[in-house]
Amino acid sequence: MKRHPHATGRPDWDDYFMRICHVVATRSTCLRRKVGALLVKDRRILTTGYNGPPQGLQHCEDLGGCYREQNKIPSGQRVELCRAVHAEQNAIVQAAVHGVALEGHITCYCTTQPCVTCAKMLVNANVTRIVYEGAYPDELALQIFEEAGVELCRRPSDEERDD
Repeated sequence: MKRHPHATGRPDWDDYFMRICHVVATRSTCLRRKVGALLVKDRRILTTGYNGPPQGLQHCEDLGGCYREQNKIPSGQRVELCRAVHAEQNAIVQAAVHGVALEGHITCYCTTQPCVTCAKMLVNANVTRIVYEGAYPDELALQIFEEAGVELCRRPSDEERDD
């Protein structure tokens, strides 16, 4: 008999990994949005990623602020004008750098819905399921996931649960 996850205070697997995602996001140096991501297989964390500039490069804070913010670029538009590597991209790069195979059914946990660029990369990295919280204004990403057969699971954020 399966117990209700909150009967024992023990989180279900999706809650567990999403909580870890939020801790990973605290490493982000982005001034606009802190995002964390995990790649998981068989309930094991393969890699983590958070958004920030490529290694060894200056952070936006050190350069006088966010270029996108200064130029009033709306969220979800012109993402190529950002210095940051997205959390999902960093998780995939970490797998490549450390020789972690992304084979079989991989789940990506992310604090925000992936953008179209990350969607394409996640599909090619064998991600078959994405669990995320915050919405992101990128309909093309959702279309790519649907066409690729990627299961999307949007969970309410802590703020939405408190409402």
